[in-house]
Amino acid sequence: MFELSVLQVEQWISAFLMPFFRIASFFMAVPLLGSQLINARVRLMLALAVSIVVAPLLPDMPPLDSLSVNTYLVIGQQILVGAMLGFLFQVFYQVFVLGGQIIAMQMGLGFASMTDPSNGISVVMLGQFYLTLIMMIFISLNGHLVMIEIIVRSFDVVPVSLSALDRDAYWRVAMAGSWMFSAAMLMALPAVTALLVVNMAFGIMSRAAPQLNILAVGFPFTMVLGLFINWVNLGGFLDQYMRISSFVLDYIEQLFI
Repeated sequence: MFELSVLQVEQWISAFLMPFFRIASFFMAVPLLGSQLINARVRLMLALAVSIVVAPLLPDMPPLDSLSVNTYLVIGQQILVGAMLGFLFQVFYQVFVLGGQIIAMQMGLGFASMTDPSNGISVVMLGQFYLTLIMMIFISLNGHLVMIEIIVRSFDVVPVSLSALDRDAYWRVAMAGSWMFSAAMLMALPAVTALLVVNMAFGIMSRAAPQLNILAVGFPFTMVLGLFINWVNLGGFLDQYMRISSFVLDYIEQLFI
């Protein structure tokens, strides 16, 4: 007669639940899937399906006691690891949104804002345009498959245990926010520099001919020139995406080494 012990049932449940906690927290924090446009139940069902598929391919889970404190600490760490990976992908997306906001503020479109339906906050239209563009490029280049591959491979690099991550890993994740501002500034630097030269030229004109209404002439000219500069920058947008995405993937790889 086929018999199952309580220990065997606990091990089977552990082999499924530990990956599920990490994958579910990752899907809750990652862009596209973690936005308000997708219901939380849909995200949980997707995490459940992915966990069922990848659970047999993962390394053996450690023996855990369902009533011990260490089990709940390990569960908390799995949730934290998944949220950290999702946060790094969010930083990757927000680089382009922040770069668009910097350009828009410089060209005078800072007042033109709209509500971002994915995050529920108000952002400038140029930042929303960059966000929509980066989403289309991300999906067209199979970025969603890369996300799933990263969360699955993380179980080999960061096994399920309390000693999987050190304090430096958490500090490097927090420092990713400073990298986001520097990368956004580098992305917006050509447009900001060109618009700064134009504003300096208008300042010289206002000193040379005070009778000219520089505000009435300079504001629409700066806006039109900013739109033209953004149109020119679209030719190299894919190269910027590839460079920043390569850096983010290397950053994630170095994070858990």
